[in-house]
Amino acid sequence: MLISEVLTDDAVLAELGRRIERHRLQRNWTQEQLAFKAQIGRATVQRLERGTSVQGLSLIKVLRALDLLEGLQAAIPAAIELPIAELERERRAFRTRARNRNREAADEPTHEQWRWADPGA
Repeated sequence: MLISEVLTDDAVLAELGRRIERHRLQRNWTQEQLAFKAQIGRATVQRLERGTSVQGLSLIKVLRALDLLEGLQAAIPAAIELPIAELERERRAFRTRARNRNREAADEPTHEQWRWADPGA
């Protein structure tokens, strides 16, 4: 089953429990063996596999024992890159510096140097 936003919290816990049980069975471990490796009680493994709520620390210990802890990196990345933040960085990178209006450029006439042409001339 795909874990998505449409699932209830209980359905997500049940799916996590099924997945943990599958990984345990693929290693041919009993619940007692997993509990020993994770340094938690067997009853906690049973609750976890049934989809009952357990402490976060217990889940982390089980994931570590099953060599699945790195999966949390994909599940919860360090930061979320929002598209608007990327656009803001690009805007800052390409922003040109405004010229100093007090400095007179040699090739630009100043206000005093420039005059309207005399219509009578």
